[in-house]
Amino acid sequence: MITAQLDAAPHGEVEHVFPLPHVPDAVSAVRRRVRAVLTDWRLAAEVADDVLLVVSELLTNAIVHAVPPATLTLSRNQLDQDAAVRVEVTDNGPAAPASAVDPDEHGRGLAIVTALSARCGVRVHPGGTCRWAEVQSG
Repeated sequence: MITAQLDAAPHGEVEHVFPLPHVPDAVSAVRRRVRAVLTDWRLAAEVADDVLLVVSELLTNAIVHAVPPATLTLSRNQLDQDAAVRVEVTDNGPAAPASAVDPDEHGRGLAIVTALSARCGVRVHPGGTCRWAEVQSG
């Protein structure tokens, strides 16, 4: 798996982009790469754990529901006192309606993302959909 670090992220942000192969094993492989980035950022252990759980839930959602290719973007705003880690998973498909999920089988992941993040949402754009979440880190 190739990881590209963007050299010039705006407004004091550090950004990493990870392509997401559309296979179940991709989640654990990308999580290992994200863990290395979070370690380099020296985040508190509980913040890193929350970010990893958010990453896992959004990636799993993408593997199950997304239209490939999908990409994870991980960024960290380092300028203000309300620093946050932003997790974005972008794919080429439309946003899935919430009613398409059987609550007995699936659907808890986005509730977990909502509980762990300061803000989260979905952005639909001409090329697909981006699910994002921000976890407070400072």
